[in-house]
Amino acid sequence: MAAAPALPRFAAALDYPTRPIKVIIGFTPGGPADIVARLIGQSLSAQLGQPFVIENRPGAGTTIATESVAHAAPDGYTLLWTTSADEINKTLYAKLNYDFVRDIAPVASVDLLPLVMEVSPAFPANTVPEFIAYAKANPGKINFASGGVGSSQHVAGELFDFVTGIRMVHVPYRGSALAVNDLLAGQVQVSFSPIPLSIGYIRAGKLRALAVTSATRSEALPDVPALSEFVPGYEAVATDGLGAPAHTPPEIIATLNKAVNGALADPKIRTWLEDLGGVPNPMSVAEFANFIAAETEKWAKVIKFANIKMD
Repeated sequence: MAAAPALPRFAAALDYPTRPIKVIIGFTPGGPADIVARLIGQSLSAQLGQPFVIENRPGAGTTIATESVAHAAPDGYTLLWTTSADEINKTLYAKLNYDFVRDIAPVASVDLLPLVMEVSPAFPANTVPEFIAYAKANPGKINFASGGVGSSQHVAGELFDFVTGIRMVHVPYRGSALAVNDLLAGQVQVSFSPIPLSIGYIRAGKLRALAVTSATRSEALPDVPALSEFVPGYEAVATDGLGAPAHTPPEIIATLNKAVNGALADPKIRTWLEDLGGVPNPMSVAEFANFIAAETEKWAKVIKFANIKMD
């Protein structure tokens, strides 16, 4: 009798999915995360036989989207497109109406999106060691632009300060594109930008790429070194994944994890992600949970070091 209430949920998990699934994303349409979410959603629809509908709910650093899923029914029909913003926001915001680690169950890792450390061609440094030497000789004179306080670009720059011992001045913008525009105009000296946003300017010689922020070189910019080649252990990547409300049946999570990993095994999807500058990053549910915990802990240290605060 005690087990009886669980039987309908178990049966529903076995039949899953029987209707369309909403995937909530905290960004506006057209950005890198949105584009990847729609690509993976199409593959999931084909594999599981139900539409995966991407629903954009931007605002408040993606916390609006995450909160809506944290409070949704744990039935597998409302999912969250998770990003590094979720891992950062856990420490960045003093008060949230949810706890990302407690209230969102990890489902599947999708990809890593490295950033590129770039300067204007007029900047007097052609390599990362030259940049560090210039920064140490000119403390407080390098402004680094980001897409906003607490963004992945912001914390990547602060992590660079943290591990090299330099101190740059952060200049936040309302979006990465505006930050790159001012870098092109020479108003700021450096930016840690999404590769898709900058790769055209780099190839045209309008920006100089010093390094990518992934642990290894990027397929999209194979001639650009990784920052870890000069600063051992440095890694700062934006992440994409899939989450669900806590207490979603493990059978449903397992079905979704298998489908996402199936999508990432598709050579066409892998090539498309790599052309975008991304790195396919399939994981088991347990591996993804450990990855989220490690990233959350890393960014907590950086946020506290830089004294970054949001209301």
